[in-house]
Amino acid sequence: MTVTMSASLLVFPLLAFALGVKHAYDADHLVAVSNFLTRSKGIRDTSRMTLSWAIGHMFTAAIITVILFTVVTQVEAVTTILNQFENMVAFMLIAIGAIGIIMGFRAPTVHEHPHTHPGGIVHSHPHSHRFGRLGRIASKTHLHHPLLGVGIIHGLASNDELLFLFVAGLGVGSLELLLGGVAVFTIGVVLGMVIFGVLVTYPVLKYGMGRVQLVLNVVVGALSIAYGLMILYGIGGFNPFELLAPQ
Repeated sequence: MTVTMSASLLVFPLLAFALGVKHAYDADHLVAVSNFLTRSKGIRDTSRMTLSWAIGHMFTAAIITVILFTVVTQVEAVTTILNQFENMVAFMLIAIGAIGIIMGFRAPTVHEHPHTHPGGIVHSHPHSHRFGRLGRIASKTHLHHPLLGVGIIHGLASNDELLFLFVAGLGVGSLELLLGGVAVFTIGVVLGMVIFGVLVTYPVLKYGMGRVQLVLNVVVGALSIAYGLMILYGIGGFNPFELLAPQ
């Protein structure tokens, strides 16, 4: 009995980590976070964004774990309720995609800010705002802040990996160990999303903030809107890992 429990305690965190990495690559996660990552200023900025999203996701994942543990006989009823949040995710993806496309196009108005050089020479440099048609509202928004909310909403929606982890963790026998599993699960989510984030932002960081970023913004925004509509029509749940190991 002791040997079996020790083996469970060893396998459980490994399972939690692997499920977390897999969960990070759910399509709704990728398209939502990508809309923000295409505006990253560097690897540090990318890390802050992905971490904020993961913290929001862990917040609701931990709450759901506590609820499931408390009403373990009503797991099916709770998961049915969580499935209703899929439409919220769909509308969020559509909104994020639309805003991302709007932010991608520079504002039509060109501004000039005069300044003085040594010798009294005054001239100005014309420019348009980097955040496009949303102007100063977007320029003053730290992108990792809204990603915290995006993560919270994603954590509310159905989560097959977390549910599987919960069922596996019931054998461990305590809420504390289950929450520890959620923490390890989140570490896996963070690692998976950071790797993805670096891959997404690399073209922008390498080739500049011009046409490459514009194309990425439009493509990612369009994918976000399309996937949101797919969820509303009952089509969704894509994860690239499922292609490697079909269920």
